[in-house]
Amino acid sequence: MGQVLLPWGVRGWVKVRPHTEALDALLGFAAWWVREPGTAGWKELSVVAGRVHADALVVQIAGVETREAALNLKGYDIAVPRSELPQPAADEIYQADLVGLEVMNREGVVLGRVAAVVDFGAHPLLKVRCGEAQSGTERLIPYVPAIVDRVDMAAGTMLVDWGENY
Repeated sequence: MGQVLLPWGVRGWVKVRPHTEALDALLGFAAWWVREPGTAGWKELSVVAGRVHADALVVQIAGVETREAALNLKGYDIAVPRSELPQPAADEIYQADLVGLEVMNREGVVLGRVAAVVDFGAHPLLKVRCGEAQSGTERLIPYVPAIVDRVDMAAGTMLVDWGENY
């Protein structure tokens, strides 16, 4: 649901990039689960205080009292338990639920499976891992209405307007 960017100030606060529609959504949770990128080990941290600052959050975490301690959290992924999230509306999907869907274009060509959803600012991108016949490569497909025609969670598929050779 977010990522720790860097220390903010000298008293242990961190700057966080939220991956939520509302910038302040993460502030509604008293505890976050964090992990170092590329690892499987999550640990729980308590949020003491926080606020929106420009296009990010600045947050004080219990036990993190110096800039050096905050620097140790740089790059960490932030999550909350699925059970604490509200149910999405009928026309909404959590980005995490897109992972694993088979992606097919309008011509019926299977482009691969969604391995991750990444966000670099403008809009989310689907990281689609291609099949063995395509050397296990990956492609990035914008997750925008102009490209994504349909997401069928029950069937585990996504239909996109995307060429095989893009």
